Amino acid sequence: MLSLLKRPIVIVALVLIVDQALKIWVKTNMMLGEEFNIIGDWFIIHFIENNGMAFGMELAGKFGKVLLSVFRIVAVFGIGYYLYQLTKKKAPTGLIVSISLVLAGALGNIIDSAFYGLLFSDSYPQVATFLPEGGGYASFLHGKVVDMFYFPLVDGYFPDWVPFWGGDHFVFFRPVFNVADSAISIGIGILLLFQRNYFKD
Repeated sequence: MLSLLKRPIVIVALVLIVDQALKIWVKTNMMLGEEFNIIGDWFIIHFIENNGMAFGMELAGKFGKVLLSVFRIVAVFGIGYYLYQLTKKKAPTGLIVSISLVLAGALGNIIDSAFYGLLFSDSYPQVATFLPEGGGYASFLHGKVVDMFYFPLVDGYFPDWVPFWGGDHFVFFRPVFNVADSAISIGIGILLLFQRNYFKD
């Protein structure tokens, strides 16, 4: 059984190591809102912190934050158990890989939410420090998720004839995300593309 679990364990471990290493580097080397260009103006490392769900959505107040964190933790246990069952049944490799990526991404963002508030000082108006003397910027489960990948591939204005948005400024692709988000998106993408092969029954 351990040999069957080797692949998902390696995938989850690799994603977590890369995700957390990059987040910790950004957190301890950049101030909130700081950015630098990697490739021209369309691949930028832009440091923001996400206080809630994907694309900056939030649940109101501290209770909403705790509720979201608890939901994430319960979801990770559910995904982990499902992955274990798939591995026992020797499910298709692609299905194992996709669920492993989703699990790794969810774990990566949970680590931020659960522990970063305890481990780091605030990132504004200074670069954060690890294990600050006065304690971290938030309590357990109230940390913020670190995001940094920004791909403003198209930056322009809608033509005046476009209803509602004519003349308005737009950026594509606007969301800022991290390695964990990428793993979740890739995992779900694989599931959607090959669902007929994976779920024949």
